Order: sequence, then C-alpha cells, then structure tokens
Amino acid sequence: MVRTVKTLGGICCMISLVLGCKTTNQKEIVSTKKPNVIFILADDYGVNDLSFSGSKYYETPNIDQLAKEGVVFTSGYAACQVCSPSRASIMLGQSTARHGITDWIGATSGTNWRVQGNNDKVIPADYKHGLSSTDVTIAEAMRVGGYKTFFAGKWHLGNGDSTPENNGFDINKGGWEVGSPAGGYYGPWENPKLPYKYKGENLSMRLAQETADFISDNKNKPFFAFLSFYAVHGPIETTQEKWSKYRDKAEKLGIADSGYKMEHVLPIRVEQDNPIYAGLVETMDDAVGLLMKRLKELKLDKNTIVIFTSDNGGVASGDSFSTSNYPLRGGKGYQWEGGIREPYFIKLPAMQNAPKTVSFPVSGIDFYPTILELAGVKSKPVQKIDGISLVPLLKGKTITSRPLFWHYPHYGNQGGEPVSSIRLEEWKLIHYWEDGRDELYNLVNDPAEKKDVYRENTKVGQELRAKLDTFLAETNAKIPKADPNYDSVLAQKQYETRENTMLPELERQRKAILNKDFVPNKDWWNSKATND
Repeated sequence: MVRTVKTLGGICCMISLVLGCKTTNQKEIVSTKKPNVIFILADDYGVNDLSFSGSKYYETPNIDQLAKEGVVFTSGYAACQVCSPSRASIMLGQSTARHGITDWIGATSGTNWRVQGNNDKVIPADYKHGLSSTDVTIAEAMRVGGYKTFFAGKWHLGNGDSTPENNGFDINKGGWEVGSPAGGYYGPWENPKLPYKYKGENLSMRLAQETADFISDNKNKPFFAFLSFYAVHGPIETTQEKWSKYRDKAEKLGIADSGYKMEHVLPIRVEQDNPIYAGLVETMDDAVGLLMKRLKELKLDKNTIVIFTSDNGGVASGDSFSTSNYPLRGGKGYQWEGGIREPYFIKLPAMQNAPKTVSFPVSGIDFYPTILELAGVKSKPVQKIDGISLVPLLKGKTITSRPLFWHYPHYGNQGGEPVSSIRLEEWKLIHYWEDGRDELYNLVNDPAEKKDVYRENTKVGQELRAKLDTFLAETNAKIPKADPNYDSVLAQKQYETRENTMLPELERQRKAILNKDFVPNKDWWNSKATND
C-alpha cells in the first residue's frame, strides 16, 4: 500500500538550490554549491508544546515560523521515549534495538535495578553505554562529504571514544556525558566543554550564539551544524519576568481546579499551566530566533536546510512534571503517542511547490539517509541503516508503507513500562514484557489511544506481532527477565502512597507556583534536577 500527500501549487521538483528542478517556462537551475544543514534538536519537547500545534499557553513564534516555512510531518516520531536512545538513532540511522543503546546512559539495569529498592515485575535488560567506534555517524559521513561539522549542547551518548569530537564533529561546544544542564540554565553553570561567561548568562541563548558564530566563521564553505538544546529538560528555570507573564496568562485562560490524574504508576499532568516551564520554552524559542536571524543576515537562508525535532515527548509525569501532551496519552518515558510523537519539520530552500504537510509515519532514524541525499553525500556507512530517505516525500511523491519499531526493555522514571512496539500504517501494537499482553490501537480513529481494539482485530494484531518478533530476533534485541522477588502486595501499597500522598502534593505545588505571591526557593524557581 502507498500513502499520498497533499501539495500546494502542484508537484514540482523540491528545491532548486539543492536538487535542481525544471518547471514550465522555467529554466533548469542547478546550484554548484552544496547546501548547508542546520539540525536543531530540543530535549523533552512534546509535539503539543508549541503554539503552531495548538497550544494556547506556550508562545513559540520562531519555531512556528520554521514549521510554516517547512514541511511538517504530522506523524513524526522519536526513535525512543527517552533521550540517549533517540539521539543515537539520529546519529546512526538505526533503531534502538539494533544499536543497543536502549535506555538513557546512566540508568541502572539488570540486577542493579533491584539494589536501588525498586519493586517491579521484571528486571530491565542491560544496554550499551556509548556509540560503537566502528559505526559511521551522520557527522562523520558529512565531514567525509566535504562539510565543516559543529556540535553545540546536549550529547549524552557516552564519554571516552563516544564524544562529539571522536564521532565526526570538528568543533564541540557543551557536549559531554551529562544529560541535564549541570548547575542549571543560568551562569554559573557547570560544563567543562562550555564555561559560562558571566553570572546570569542563559545557556540556551549561549548555545544558539555559539552556533551562529560558527556559521559566520564558515559562511563560505558548506557546514553541518547540530544545535542540541539542553532545554526543555529539567531543572526547569526561568526569569521572574517570564514567570509573571505566564502566571497572568494562566489566570486569564482559567486555572483548572485539578491539573493531574493518576496513570498506571505515577500521577500525570493534564493541564498546560506551569509558568516556569512556559518561560523555559519561550527562551528556547528566542534562541532559535537568534540563529535564524543570523542565517538571514548572512544571506545563507536560501541555501540552508533547517531541521527541527525533539528526542522524546514532553515530561508530563515524573522528573519536573512540566507539561501535558493532551490529547495524546502519556509523555516522556511512556510507550503511548505522548511519549514518542514529536515536532518534525524540514525547511528547505525554494520549496514553494513542496508539500506543506506529510502524514506518512516517519522517525528519527530517517534523518540520516535524508540528510545525506539532500546534501549529495555518497556515503557507505559500515552499519545497517534502518531509516529511509524522505526526499521522495519532500518532492510530493508516494512511497511504500514500512513498519516503525520501538524497543524499550526498561522502566521509565516517568512511569513507563518495558515494551516493544510497532506501527504500520494506521495500526500500532504494543507488547508488554511484564505479562506478555498485546494492545492494538487504530491511530487514525483513536490517536489518543483510548480503546484497545485487539480483540476486534485479532488477525491484524497477530500479523503485527509476528513482524515485531522477527525484527527483535534479527537485531538480537535484549529482553527483560522476570524478577522472582517481585512483591505484588508491596506494589499496591506503593501505588496507593503515590495516589494519596504524591498526587495531592503535586496539586499543592502547582497552585503555589501559580499564586501571585509565589516566592521561589533559594537556588532558583522551584527547580528540580533530574539525572536522565
């Protein structure tokens, strides 16, 4: 089966400056200069955390503009529901099961999980803690193809041989093994790869400035710049000015009596009304604006591909309980759409006749082959590439449906369970490793995943499960094992404690932050540091 996409103004060749095209009464234009590429990766940023996608609370004019000027993939996914695996998939073009980094680097696994006092049905599988030295990253491929390469921001893909400098990036500003912004978003922060310049300096703006300066220094040569924000990962921080702005906005929109409900394991946020988080989002958007302004000032915007996406869904549960992904279910760490559906925009030069939206399901694994084709880089990576080039879709063509796979044999800090999943066309099957059950959802009819329709569509479910099993076997995926020490009675008591103690406390904190007399803690605005 094939999928179609809608186009504006008919179907034409995509971008004259990148691929060259010919239309009626128009001469063929072929640029001899390679297109520049800017890849912007947000952290923990949900698909509904921007005004373009319908949020009435967050303000993101610069990211919105990228979406308006680019191709929006309405079924764009991260390769995993947590960060390190997704980032590795972008770097390698592989699924998490294949490259083996299946959890955020630093998470406990195996029997060490039990040592921490966890009480769960299965013991999480072990995972790799860095990129393989034999694999060819997208940066290495681009550098071989004649590109100057640059990285700024969050790396979280290991240390030693698994650093940006050892994986194809000529310059690294701020990328190291730590996944959260140590010391926070305002100087003095703690980052050996990016010392702060002055007290109160904002990290997101600094990363954008470093990227803009790199572009200025390399404006006469093709460049591949990877801007990887630490935002909007916890600790969530903002200025008093932005807190006040969004506190007043929440009041104007109407503050709901309740902002949380219980999910399977933890409470989950169901309202977008955290003014601290909203300020953090706005500052990241300001940083995107700074970079795009520099690109235009240098007159490079007509020959630069800009990609924007995130590594997993917004944090609705656990960590900082920052946002809501409603109407999608779940968030970071969860197997549902709220945990893996992402903003996924590709802005191309001279793209008046390219599609404005594409509904074909795509993933972070697809960036690798897509970028190489757009850049005209003929690379032969050592590793098997699971992703496909999206260039035909960017031209308005159709391509054959293919399955997307997720493998997360771990427990998320946010309440997610060990699962493996497959999406093919409108169907999504989730296999739970705790008890072996399968759930089936029709995402066209039920994007919120409210109704499991496996019983009504047993044949579809069995076919998808067979494809999933084949893929996991082919990739030698590691599977969690049952924990004989699991205590179901204790588990029920733990759940009741979270419901009776944690849930009311979260509601209290929510109301306190929204109170006009709110006073932040000594360190910053009620921030909570997290490890993942």
